[in-house]
Amino acid sequence: MFLTGFAALAVMPLLPVAARDLDGVGLYPLVAGAFVAASLLGGVLGGTWADRGGARRPLTVGVILTVATLLVSATSTTIWQLVVGRFTDGIAAGLVAVSVNAAIGQSYPDLLRARALALMSACWIVPSLAGPPLAGFVAASWSWRAVFYGVAGLTLIPAAAAVFLLRGRSARPGSPQAPASPETSARRPALPAAVAVSVAAALTQYGVSTWNAGHAVCASVGVVVLVAFAPRLLPPRTWRAGSGLPATVLLRALTSGAFFTLETYVPLMLSTARQVPGVVTGLAFTGAALAWAGASWAQGRLQNRVSRHRLVAIGAAIMAAAVGVAAMCAMPAVPPAVAVSSMAMAAVGMGLATPSLTLLSLAHTPADRQGYASGAMQTSQNLGQTLVLAVTSALFTAVSAVSASPLPAFAGAFALLLLPIAGAAGLAGRTRVTAGDRHDDAAGMPVTTAEGQVR
Repeated sequence: MFLTGFAALAVMPLLPVAARDLDGVGLYPLVAGAFVAASLLGGVLGGTWADRGGARRPLTVGVILTVATLLVSATSTTIWQLVVGRFTDGIAAGLVAVSVNAAIGQSYPDLLRARALALMSACWIVPSLAGPPLAGFVAASWSWRAVFYGVAGLTLIPAAAAVFLLRGRSARPGSPQAPASPETSARRPALPAAVAVSVAAALTQYGVSTWNAGHAVCASVGVVVLVAFAPRLLPPRTWRAGSGLPATVLLRALTSGAFFTLETYVPLMLSTARQVPGVVTGLAFTGAALAWAGASWAQGRLQNRVSRHRLVAIGAAIMAAAVGVAAMCAMPAVPPAVAVSSMAMAAVGMGLATPSLTLLSLAHTPADRQGYASGAMQTSQNLGQTLVLAVTSALFTAVSAVSASPLPAFAGAFALLLLPIAGAAGLAGRTRVTAGDRHDDAAGMPVTTAEGQVR
């Protein structure tokens, strides 16, 4: 997870440079969105695979594929090769993320799960501090390709560990993998639906990048396909916020969509409308990563004091305050540095809400479906990012077309984000774990009866 964070934070700032070098600036939205879109497919593949045979194999394939896709990007001679590299890297990232969550659910007792997830968040602290400046130094001294090659070389370490150290280990230490029930198999999402949603997500992100007939057609087709196929990848009653896992999955979409859209538009406002130096924008990302990790660490210590669904509501309330601060910065009289604090505030809310939602999803799910639940959470997160960002971008582009100043467009975009955040805060109670929902015994480990049924 440390190297995943390092790769993400080191590579992302270099993508505009790579697109310019490959004469493909016009396709940059597709380069940037391909990773998130493909993560949908990787999450579905990883979740289904983890349920059938444990988390070890999808994790192994994920880290090996990460190395291969970084090399594809490093050797890009055209912008389309870079798009392919980023898309396949997204599949690998989805495999790894879902496998890690499934492994925690299958192998760790309930008492340690929150701390394990907090440790995963802490793995992003050093990458947030060292990744962007180190990548910038390497790119300036050599080229952006050297960064891809370097990250690929570093990722060989966990790839070797997954192949050699985990070989022969059981999916759940001390017990065999529980057989999947017929109900579980019937509800697993079909691969064609996952492929359709991934392609549609990339098409939608490409379509909203500018206003013309061709992009409008792409965006419309993408939205239609998403509406048709996305429900097949999520638990039943997700869009109606059904109590338990469906509401938990929906809240992951709402919170993630709001946060990552805010993280997209605050730096854009700082660098374009407020003319802030790039170093300040970099500090915003660093501060957000540190705030997220700190809040995630805190939630791991609050598990016996505050119920999980209340932590989700508190996190959403903090995010609402952060969006309000960002909207204030659309006024010229407010110092632009205040917008930096909005990203840190929102990250605190996500640090409380995201691990809590992950733990709630595991608590609502029997052992033979935890891979499915992790995949649904990953899919929901990526769908939320795609849809909230697309709607916000459409509003931003429309307001920008009729306004002489870009600041009103930013204010409208930030105000729109209050809708998903308010929805998350209002629906947090529907994620509550009751006595009938919990699938762990007093020690926190899954219990299998003689008939093989998990309770």
